[in-house]
Amino acid sequence: MRKLPLALLAMTAMSGCTYLPAAGPTASAIEAGAEVATADGGTLARYEIIDVTPSVIEALRGRPLDSLLASFGDHRPSTEPVIGIGDMVSVSVWEAGSGGLFSGPLVADRFSAGSKSALIPEQPVGRDGAISVPYAGRIKVAGRRPQDVQGLIENELAGKAIQPQVLVSVTRPISQAVTVTGEGAAGARLPLSGHGDRILDVIAAAGGNRSPVSETFVRLSRGPLTATVPLTTVVSNPKENIYLRPNDVLTLVRDPQTFLAVGALGQATELPFQADGIT
Repeated sequence: MRKLPLALLAMTAMSGCTYLPAAGPTASAIEAGAEVATADGGTLARYEIIDVTPSVIEALRGRPLDSLLASFGDHRPSTEPVIGIGDMVSVSVWEAGSGGLFSGPLVADRFSAGSKSALIPEQPVGRDGAISVPYAGRIKVAGRRPQDVQGLIENELAGKAIQPQVLVSVTRPISQAVTVTGEGAAGARLPLSGHGDRILDVIAAAGGNRSPVSETFVRLSRGPLTATVPLTTVVSNPKENIYLRPNDVLTLVRDPQTFLAVGALGQATELPFQADGIT
């Protein structure tokens, strides 16, 4: 006589499970949602279901992560950068005496010999790789060091000016710049210094990272190659803080790292990883 109440209780408990409020998707709902019917009667895969087995874990564990060092190497740029197309260049010319092409005339006061120099306003290096210098014409400067260009201009002015001495300055080295952009950066085009600049140097010069470090990824593009690593990797591993080269594009991407908690927790919610290395 005691078996009947126990059986009824068991049946009631089993049937009651189907009416409990669900805190997350069931296994059958996940499997059913993996494919969706198309208009032509076929099916389209929306996502793949993968069993988490020891072999899958080992495969993920052995997957190589992106590395800036492995992708681009770490080579300090030349300490003597050359002039490139688009750079802004200014030229100053001195003469040994007054009354020449670039110097002022003698004045009445015998103690004032007049100006002996002239500053040619800055100008961009044209697509032909040259700049214009009065009485010297078009001077090819692209691919040359400033001190080499000084000698070229002095040779062209020899016999026209009074023992000319020339100083060439690159006021805005556009060709030696990198681009910093992305949600985590203020955005800027920054010239590289002569001693070389690493990734963190350029980020600091651009105003620093505005997103949490744990949510920021560094994406470096150089020519056809692009690699992305977490900013925490660059900060914690000095080998990943590589030297940048002219025309590199550095993008700071904010990608909050979160996980979904469902099921027996009682509440389906999305929780952020607010620190690095959470287990």
